[in-house]
Amino acid sequence: MPQLLNKAPSMLGVCYYPEHWPESWWAEDARRMRALGLAYVRIAEFAWSRIEPEPDVFDWGWLDRAVATLGAAGLKVVMCTPTATPPKWLVDAHPEILPVDPATGRTRGFGSRRHTDFSSPAWFEAAMRISTAVAARYGDNAHVVGWQTDNELCCHDTALSASPAARDGFRAWLRGQYADIGALNAAWGNVFWSMEYRDFDAIELPVGAVTETSPAHRMAWRRYASDAVVRFHAEMVAIIRAHSPGRWVTHNFIPMPETGVDNHALAAPLDFASYDNYPLGRADLALAGAPADDFRPWMRTGHPDMQGLLFDQTRGLTGRPFWVMEQQPGPVNWARHNPRPAPGMVRLWSWEAFAHGAAVVSYFRWRQVPFAQEQMHAGLLRPDSSEAEAWPEIAQLAGELAALEQAGQDLAEPGRAPVAMIVDIESQWLSDIERQGAGYDYNGVVAQWYGAVRGLGLDVDFVAAGADLAGYALVLAPALAMPGPDVVARLRDTPALVLIGPRSGAKTRDVTIPEGLAPGPLRALLPMRVLAVETLRADCPGEIRRDCDAFESRAWRESIDAGDCTVLATYEDGTPAMVRNGRVHYLATLTDDAFLAALLTDLCAEAGMTVTPVTGGLRLRRRGDLTFAINYGDEPVLAPAPDGAVFVLGGRTVGARDLAVWC
Repeated sequence: MPQLLNKAPSMLGVCYYPEHWPESWWAEDARRMRALGLAYVRIAEFAWSRIEPEPDVFDWGWLDRAVATLGAAGLKVVMCTPTATPPKWLVDAHPEILPVDPATGRTRGFGSRRHTDFSSPAWFEAAMRISTAVAARYGDNAHVVGWQTDNELCCHDTALSASPAARDGFRAWLRGQYADIGALNAAWGNVFWSMEYRDFDAIELPVGAVTETSPAHRMAWRRYASDAVVRFHAEMVAIIRAHSPGRWVTHNFIPMPETGVDNHALAAPLDFASYDNYPLGRADLALAGAPADDFRPWMRTGHPDMQGLLFDQTRGLTGRPFWVMEQQPGPVNWARHNPRPAPGMVRLWSWEAFAHGAAVVSYFRWRQVPFAQEQMHAGLLRPDSSEAEAWPEIAQLAGELAALEQAGQDLAEPGRAPVAMIVDIESQWLSDIERQGAGYDYNGVVAQWYGAVRGLGLDVDFVAAGADLAGYALVLAPALAMPGPDVVARLRDTPALVLIGPRSGAKTRDVTIPEGLAPGPLRALLPMRVLAVETLRADCPGEIRRDCDAFESRAWRESIDAGDCTVLATYEDGTPAMVRNGRVHYLATLTDDAFLAALLTDLCAEAGMTVTPVTGGLRLRRRGDLTFAINYGDEPVLAPAPDGAVFVLGGRTVGARDLAVWC
């Protein structure tokens, strides 16, 4: 068997808030945590006002005792920097730390969380000061095994702020990027609509204008804001490492598309990434526009591809096993509708995380709080400390993990998948900035391509644009809007088959049409040109024809000159819709699931990969020598296990909302 990643009794955790409960409860809580099979406890990410109730007046006693109580019970503490919730006294002393809503121009106030501006020098200083204080206090504490920075950076659309500090920081950033105002004017095309600037200090943020602002201006602002968040986070990680050497550092990301920043850059200084997994809340938001018949099967389970996609994206941030720092155990409070999980789903979500490379799954939260904003958010205990519905599922999971360990079935380090999918934050930004058509959404395209691969029973690694592609048989790039030379070189050098989607090479770095037309620098791999783009209503698709079969061509369609490429598919009028040059393919339109399934099946056959098509709620994932069959459906299904497979969990019939694992 592969090298052991993590012993089973050390694979479960919980989020705990000792400041919310009488101190007389702490020891019993800790005892019950250990009895349930939990090993890790995350604390203090929202506790700034209790740690520092007055400026420069610290109260460490309660937190010292909480750490000691948890440690005495044999629990391992994950300490957090409390910068997601600065106290009122800091806002009163420095109101300039409050962010300004770009959409309304209104200053966001105190009374919830994330009420800070990453561009504010006063906020940066205050955040690093409290981080230093906490790291110095607990950096060498024997019970603290690791650290979480902040909490869900950039959630609630907080990457961008339209404050004076953001404007001034943006101006300075632009000076560093362009040096000369004439160079900026030329690069952005500011001669259009008489937008030329005489000096960097004349540049405002691209908000509040009568109609749309320059796409180059908005792209530059996104890059600046991302850099500000990355700088903030990197300094915090450096502080922790200086005071707590030898301990790991992570951050609990929200879904990758929602941060609005370069998550690969944000994760660069971490030992591993973590993710907060709320399948039902996310499904309610993501499928809000779906017909009831399409939504109802997944209302209490989440969509069978959604969690896998987000787990794989999280693992891809560092290429190492990740944590689920917050796992939904019951109804949440923040979605449009908040159903309870179907029986068995909390256990199944946890196993699915392990299948996709998780090292630890930690539940949010220990006890449902009876007050404040999240009182309707379930915990492992109800407010009266009775066991909630998820409790027996976690107890069962803990027993299964222990049994696997005793049987010598270790969860190995996740290996490289056969398929790489390139994710590109600048393509996401362009999708937001220059919509062109309401049907084009970069994140939706990524999800569709991912679902097509998973429907063939294949595993996927998410990689950043420009990452090493060695070892992959198939590389998918749903969109590469502004690929740099490093990206082109990686695609040129990989021996894998490559499929590139529409809107790739569409813009220069300054959001202009490239010289020689799209796909810009990708023409070194694909000697073709994009002549024109049209976007279609969802109810007015065209056709794409391949091998005598017709499929939908929808939403985004490019008219292309195939040049020296081989035409593989055409539109309804006979013009090229998909071309190939050597190993590299270009699909010039968005299309339907059936086309993607057929195309990817053929590409996998050419690449020598065996596919195992799955339907309904069944999905497969491999980890080391183990294969996981995960059934989101409400009916039993047969596991596509080979003859002679040895089942280490479950059997050949996979029950509803259950799994089987074999080697």
